[in-house]
Amino acid sequence: MNKILEAYDHCEIIIKLHSKTFYRAFSLLPKDQKKAVWAVYAFCRKVDDIVDEGICPSEELLQFEREFESFLRGYYNEEEPMWIALNDVFKHFNMDIGAFRDMIKGQRMDLNERVYVTMDDVLDYSYHVASTVGLMLLPILAPGKEHQLREDGIYLGYAMQLTNILRDIGEDLERGRLYIPQDLLVKYEYTVTELMDYRNNDAFRSIWEEMARVAEDYYDKAFRTMNLYPVYSRTPVKGAALLYRAILSEVRKNHYNVFSKKHFVSKDVKEKIISTIS
Repeated sequence: MNKILEAYDHCEIIIKLHSKTFYRAFSLLPKDQKKAVWAVYAFCRKVDDIVDEGICPSEELLQFEREFESFLRGYYNEEEPMWIALNDVFKHFNMDIGAFRDMIKGQRMDLNERVYVTMDDVLDYSYHVASTVGLMLLPILAPGKEHQLREDGIYLGYAMQLTNILRDIGEDLERGRLYIPQDLLVKYEYTVTELMDYRNNDAFRSIWEEMARVAEDYYDKAFRTMNLYPVYSRTPVKGAALLYRAILSEVRKNHYNVFSKKHFVSKDVKEKIISTIS
């Protein structure tokens, strides 16, 4: 098999393993765009895994950053599938290099144990780790319309990352991370100690819902320009957004238990959502 095709197959395995939601939505794309999305996801997954699972994550992230800058100059490990596939993507699409650099910068925020005081702080983090993904994908999904779709693409990243945060509160606490802004804890008189004790009370649910409302507002803003996407990518992008938004409903159905349960949208619900998109 062609080395490039093998590299794309490797990237597909990664997204299929780690994000069934994105995999389901973007499987609807034409072949070339679909493969390109797999490669971008593999890049993002690599950076994420370095931070979450690396033995010496600071040094490993710095090394990866150097590898990316070397890649941009045309030098990369030609035995590494992710770089092989990404090189092919960069040849065929007008990729936003700044978004890739900002993604790496965002992952470094987790290593620096950043404190989030306000929602604006959380949105800044969300831009770097999630909105950047949308900006990476725009040249693949809507070539020539990147400028028109940029703002709402950033908003969709905000919405999706806030959804991640609201779903993964318990998991993040185990990693020593807290993305709930401190001013919301103060507003609802809910302490970090209560959070560490997994106290699912009225105050916690009020905080959760206030952040969810912000997320849902950004989903609504992101949907304003969906009609600007080409027909071939409109359904996958809208599908990904709706599938992610549905996670919030799953958390509510499970009484806000984000401390000991990971919430997923079932396969049946996913298929129902995808089937209703026009």
